Amino acid sequence: MTRAPRTILVTGAGGFVGLALTRMLVARGDRVRHYSRRAYRSLAALGVEQALGELDDTDALSRAMRGCDSVSHVAARAGVWGTLGDFWRPNVLGTRSVISACLKTGISRLVVTSSPSVVFHAGGHEGADEHLPYPAKHGSLYSRTKAIAEKEALAANSPSLAVTALRPHLVWGPGDPHLLPRLYARARAGRLVKLGSGGMVDTTCVANAAHAHVLALDAVAPGAACAGKAYFIANDEPTPLWELIDRLLAAEGLPPVSRAVPVSLARTVAAVSECLWACFPLPGEPPTTRFVVEELSASHWYSLAAARRDLGYQPIVTLAQGLAELHACRTVGTNQ
Repeated sequence: MTRAPRTILVTGAGGFVGLALTRMLVARGDRVRHYSRRAYRSLAALGVEQALGELDDTDALSRAMRGCDSVSHVAARAGVWGTLGDFWRPNVLGTRSVISACLKTGISRLVVTSSPSVVFHAGGHEGADEHLPYPAKHGSLYSRTKAIAEKEALAANSPSLAVTALRPHLVWGPGDPHLLPRLYARARAGRLVKLGSGGMVDTTCVANAAHAHVLALDAVAPGAACAGKAYFIANDEPTPLWELIDRLLAAEGLPPVSRAVPVSLARTVAAVSECLWACFPLPGEPPTTRFVVEELSASHWYSLAAARRDLGYQPIVTLAQGLAELHACRTVGTNQ
């Protein structure tokens, strides 16, 4: 039976995961409407209708949702440093407005992009599943505000609005504006050092993150198995962290990390740095933070059993394929 095209509002469709998701939806014949503060040429080229407005503007969101049957809320403020206000408005108030607009316009399907950092505990995780509790204290304002947003989104699940949250872990790939540029910049500046022996880490090729969102949009519905639940998403290929980092550096033509420092020293430097940046108007962000040190020194990989069971998730791009794609994009001089 031929599947009828759907009309889906995607917040943040011009971003990294949002653009990959939008391309997949358009390719299969769905109509996508983008909502963001600005328009994007990449979306115009795909024929995507673009509605402009602030993420916490419920009325503007409601107007943008008219005629849609589903919403994928991808937009967020990411980062390891900033003020509470920097993260609160887009991540918490923005999600609240998306929920309110869905209820106001009668949208019955909502997929929210969350993050594994919402449940990250010092010491890391190995094969943890979605029963992992939220920590009493979060290591960053990003994880704190995303946790609040995720909890409120899942609490909004009801017979009239089905809500599912996805937690893609460390998304990377061609066009990545976050993880890889920071990694490469630190490597080129000689500021990348190994912290202890590291742990096992599972990451997510951007195509797999987008694929999971497509599956969630198809699966979520009032009464569905995934309604009211969050799911870890990744490549399902836990890899020694520093081996992975060296492979990512090699894809950019950079040498492997050669220097190392004890984790205890890194924690001290991070604590002092955070204090200095919090107490004085220093530019930019600290050279490192305690949250970053924890993530670089501990294992963090998660069970994907629930996503397989309820969403039918299976990675479509392997780690090796993702690395080869990075290398190919560098060879032809593009990261798009």
